[in-house]
Amino acid sequence: MAKLLNIVYHPNPILRKKSEEIDINDLKSGKLQQLLLDMERTMKEKDGAGLAAPQIGKNIRLVVISHNDKTLFLINPKITKKSWAKETEEEGCLSVVNKKGEIVFAPVKRHKKVNFTYFDAKGKKKTLTAEKMLARAVQHEIDHLNGILFIDYLENLPAGIEAESNN
Repeated sequence: MAKLLNIVYHPNPILRKKSEEIDINDLKSGKLQQLLLDMERTMKEKDGAGLAAPQIGKNIRLVVISHNDKTLFLINPKITKKSWAKETEEEGCLSVVNKKGEIVFAPVKRHKKVNFTYFDAKGKKKTLTAEKMLARAVQHEIDHLNGILFIDYLENLPAGIEAESNN
């Protein structure tokens, strides 16, 4: 049975580390398959659009995204092409909360369309073109794998968000 995982919150330094690639042969391990299910449950119960492994304290390139009532499992995802056109929409993040513990939302400019490759939960390499909300979620979650948070795109931190120390 899938378990609920603890979310790591900004300014925890693990959110700023670049994640390690997963050896696709490790997908045969029950441990990694269980982690996928645990991440899916956590994303759904926390009402998230996606969840990246760094958000649960794991430094690996693993993402789950909710799309059209299904869950996409993205292992070692890479954006291969971005549209020239961009759009600004509100974003939030399970790892970025204010002092009251509420998710913070802010407008972020992102590419309207992206092409990306990834391995699915069975280890099959796939290529997908994403638009609209899925494109935004893919960019947001892959940013997590590279140590980038959506607040990095903002000129000013939203109210109630702690600045990170430079130690």
